[in-house]
Amino acid sequence: MERTQVLELMGTLKLYGMRGAYDEVMATGIKRQHEPPRIVGDLLSAEIAEKQARSIKYQLTVAKLPIAKDIDEFDFDGTPVNEVLVRDLANGTFVADQRNAVLIGGTDPTS
Repeated sequence: MERTQVLELMGTLKLYGMRGAYDEVMATGIKRQHEPPRIVGDLLSAEIAEKQARSIKYQLTVAKLPIAKDIDEFDFDGTPVNEVLVRDLANGTFVADQRNAVLIGGTDPTS
């Protein structure tokens, strides 16, 4: 069976991970003289990895997490957050100074 036919069938079966990894897996398998079961196993592993990555991406989209902000974009005014302390933690100087950091409390500012 020709390469294009194999890739077309993988696309029809929605095996996008296998399709994306096909050339690399085949080239490696031929170069290292892998047995067919090993090549099929590598293709299946690529498919599983792609499906897991797609699942995680979907779950993150569904979670509707807030957009991450850079510390310079955060408005400290009107919040109980200690700006000097947060910037000190963000710089990581406590690691270089070999100091411990203990964070207490939840994410709710009213708690």
